[in-house]
Amino acid sequence: MTAAAETLLIRVSAVVMRDESGRVLNVRKRGTGSLMLPGGKHETGEDPRDTAVREFEEELGIALDRDRLRELGVFRAVAANEPGHTVEASVFEHPLVTAAATAEPRAEIEHLEWVHPSAERADMAPLNTDFVFPALLAG
Repeated sequence: MTAAAETLLIRVSAVVMRDESGRVLNVRKRGTGSLMLPGGKHETGEDPRDTAVREFEEELGIALDRDRLRELGVFRAVAANEPGHTVEASVFEHPLVTAAATAEPRAEIEHLEWVHPSAERADMAPLNTDFVFPALLAG
């Protein structure tokens, strides 16, 4: 990969949390139009699991148990909110926690919504529609 292409790659961690009916918690950042999984960019030297836990708490005020994260995979997709960029996401699933039912948006998050992976929506991030949701539906 060239240096120019490398600068267009954004490395993130994201968390899948499903409710009892299989819907996945999604968030929308302020000033954007795409729903995406809670998560965010790695800090220098940060382990992807630690990023997932930190970002989930920053965005939703919910502390996750790092040891309960199950890796779903590392996926590359078109970045939803950064034109011309690719996101490389380490995606983890965490069991549902009670606090998620009443979570409120924090930090840069302005909206949260539970979405079933089979729902066809135009406002979903490519990471969800192209990789994560198909993986969840495949079981």
